[in-house]
Amino acid sequence: MLDALSAFLNEVFAPAADRSEFADPVPLRLAAAVLLVEVMRASDGIAAAERVAAARGLRAQFDLPEEALAPLIAQAEQASSTAYDYFRFTHPLDQQLPHEHKVALVESMWRVAYADGQVDGRENAVIARVADLLHVSHPEYIAAKLRAKPPGAA
Repeated sequence: MLDALSAFLNEVFAPAADRSEFADPVPLRLAAAVLLVEVMRASDGIAAAERVAAARGLRAQFDLPEEALAPLIAQAEQASSTAYDYFRFTHPLDQQLPHEHKVALVESMWRVAYADGQVDGRENAVIARVADLLHVSHPEYIAAKLRAKPPGAA
């Protein structure tokens, strides 16, 4: 029993470089796609317009060809369904993306939230948490929201 406890504690308190979750980092495109899918999943059902907005955001962010978008979003939906936190996805983005790309990702998340015509409080919470993890300031977060907001939206 002590051996099992010792093994558990060694796993929990092992240096981050030794942990398997960091040994195989999530590719940036997939990480961004998962965060966009998380916004879609935060509301009641996933609307087709949200998928379109997510695809547009990914295409703009990573200059992806049209045929790469549907498989990437499908992979992101699978990864999102088993995700237990956002850090696994925000960490590689925070470490590797220039700051303006992080702000653009937050703006894309807002575009997904607005795509179905209404922003749910849970969508707002997801975007706020991700913006915080990406070190996007509150004024940048608000500016991204305003840029993404369609004319006449509440």
